[in-house]
Amino acid sequence: MSHTTYTSGQPSAKGRVSLVGAGPGDPELLTIKAFNRLQQADVVLHDRLVSDEILALLPSTAQRFYVGKARSAHSVPQKGINQALVKWAQAGNRVVRLKGGDPFIFGRGGEELETLIDAGVAVEVVPGITAASGCAAYAGIPLTHRDHAQSVRFVTGHLKEGECDLDWQTLSRPGQTLVFYMGLGSVNVISQALIAHGMAPDTPLALIEQGTTQQQQTHIGCLNALPSAFLAGEVKPPTLLIIGHVVSMNAQLAWFDADQADAKGFHEGKHPTPPVE
Repeated sequence: MSHTTYTSGQPSAKGRVSLVGAGPGDPELLTIKAFNRLQQADVVLHDRLVSDEILALLPSTAQRFYVGKARSAHSVPQKGINQALVKWAQAGNRVVRLKGGDPFIFGRGGEELETLIDAGVAVEVVPGITAASGCAAYAGIPLTHRDHAQSVRFVTGHLKEGECDLDWQTLSRPGQTLVFYMGLGSVNVISQALIAHGMAPDTPLALIEQGTTQQQQTHIGCLNALPSAFLAGEVKPPTLLIIGHVVSMNAQLAWFDADQADAKGFHEGKHPTPPVE
């Protein structure tokens, strides 16, 4: 089956851009289409949260450019990234804009897509597993559960000028799970605001550090008792913040932690004893 990429105006015949979601870190969570686009790439512009294991899948002939953003430290302004995508595509290249997670969830993929369509560049979007679903799954935290949460909300934790400019009253309602992206620097503010607007102080929360990778660490606490590793300054980005009663299920469902422990024991020579027939 053939697929056609549509743009407004006259598409450029010289090149194309693929806005590709790299997922939360584990390279095996790439979609088949994402992997194929990486293998075909002439030029790749990648973000800070794209793992080294995924970058290692790029062909040696591909030109790589780091255009990542950290808090208050953007290596390349967004306008410059947009212009570079247009320039490389119009020069006849197969360009991959590689983003952590999904391009359309706090990834500015919409802004880039708008620029490319306006410039008449052939473009496609390749969705990726977003950090919320990927990291929660690897931490054994179901984002929805009939007994705990009937809805889930994705929220940016990068508060504007440190101010509480979110709809805290709505966020504090029961029966939902809150997932804050880029929220590590605002955990204290978020916790205090939710309590002030009626959320129970003992509501569980989780900070998932380097989710879905072999370095994953899941730090559990609650609104009025933040994880000790966070208070000690030991938690480093990339980190996802999950708040809600579903977090309590981590104690029972943390399959990935057990899987890592089993793998570590195997490599250290602690092999399981085979069953006796």
